[in-house]
Amino acid sequence: MSNQFASLYLFINKAINKGHKRSVKAKKNILASFIIKGGSIAIGLILVPLTINYVNPTSYGIWLTLSSMVAWFGFFDIGFGHGLRNKLAESIAKEEFVLAKKYVSTTYAILSLIIGGVLVLFMGINPFLNWASILNTSEALGDELGVVALIVFSFFCMQFVLKLITTVLTANQEPAKASFFNFLGSLFSLLVIFILTKTTEGNLIYLGAALSFTPVLVLTCSSVWFYTQDYKRYAPSFRQVDFSLAKDLMSLGAKFFVIQIGALVLFSTNNVIITQLFGPEEVTPFNIAFKLFNIVTMGFGIVVTPMWSAFTDAYVREEFDWIKQTLAKMRKFWFLAILGSIGILFASPFLYRIWVGDSVDVPFELSVAMCLYVIVAIWQTMHVFFLNGIGKIKLQLYLVTFTAIINIPLAILLGRWFGLVGITMTSTLIFGIMGIVFSIQTHKILNKTAKNIWNE
Repeated sequence: MSNQFASLYLFINKAINKGHKRSVKAKKNILASFIIKGGSIAIGLILVPLTINYVNPTSYGIWLTLSSMVAWFGFFDIGFGHGLRNKLAESIAKEEFVLAKKYVSTTYAILSLIIGGVLVLFMGINPFLNWASILNTSEALGDELGVVALIVFSFFCMQFVLKLITTVLTANQEPAKASFFNFLGSLFSLLVIFILTKTTEGNLIYLGAALSFTPVLVLTCSSVWFYTQDYKRYAPSFRQVDFSLAKDLMSLGAKFFVIQIGALVLFSTNNVIITQLFGPEEVTPFNIAFKLFNIVTMGFGIVVTPMWSAFTDAYVREEFDWIKQTLAKMRKFWFLAILGSIGILFASPFLYRIWVGDSVDVPFELSVAMCLYVIVAIWQTMHVFFLNGIGKIKLQLYLVTFTAIINIPLAILLGRWFGLVGITMTSTLIFGIMGIVFSIQTHKILNKTAKNIWNE
């Protein structure tokens, strides 16, 4: 048995260390990310029934909707996060480390000013917001929801700036380290919620505080560690803040910002639409199905995440053969993702039963719709990561803006016709269209036939 393990280790080690230096680094991060995110997925799956049992399905649906609404403010970075990711990757590729430090310092300064203003504004208007009406629930919960919203938003603002450490790590093609933060945050959240189930009655305020505080704690400790150790050369400094670099960050970041707003509509409005059409209790089965099939999405995300900055590095060095070979390998992973999605679909009734028991009923037709959505979304994601990495996003900007405009009315229409399945069908149709367009653009760029908007 020991000889078999030794042979397996040697085989894996040889496979990982074979190929281009950039590919080796990516493969190491992919393997580490699979291990780390595998743990995060397991914790996330355990956390769902634990949280539902701590409160109840309706309160859990309220929490999901509220937290997704608060997450909308994550787009107030006006694209600076993505701008930093590309500019930092370019600076590292060119070994311009002083400039890299300036980009990091300036981004921290700008985002701190932005989110500080947003927090002050929210604290001023929060007492006047009718959260019970916004979340389509009992007026008796109004005061409690106001407190929860303030707690969640305050911690979110801290996380907004602190999470830049994950951008820095990813830009240096080390997303596995960034993934480890999510794992630790999920682990601590699980521990805290478990303690709450043993010591308190179901309480949305406790739930919100627990799930909002743990990521902030992890990111704070991680930032201190990395910026005093391996990433000291990139550590933010007041003396290195150079607001003249904001133009460089914004030249690409502004386009990413508009795309982010479109993505906000495409990814984050479903819970609100479902709440308004069917009530917060229906958010729970929708998200249960989404979380189950999201295992495939997360698995594929582990593969493609290191590639964004790797594509940037390769494009700067004009290594187009490497890009073509890498995209070919990613397509093979997409076929595996299709098989995985279909396997989960047929096993879904059993998986739901052992996961959440009888507390939540998820229709099989919703699982079918979610399976198709995942397959289509992964296809377009593969090409989007390449285009984002090389900064060719003008077509994406227009297409995402258009689809964002039609998303909400189309989701409402199909939702009224087909229920939760209709909401999912909307996302599938939109991502299907985008996937076709972006795959054509990718083909044109790599074959040097892209002109006008296809090459911008």
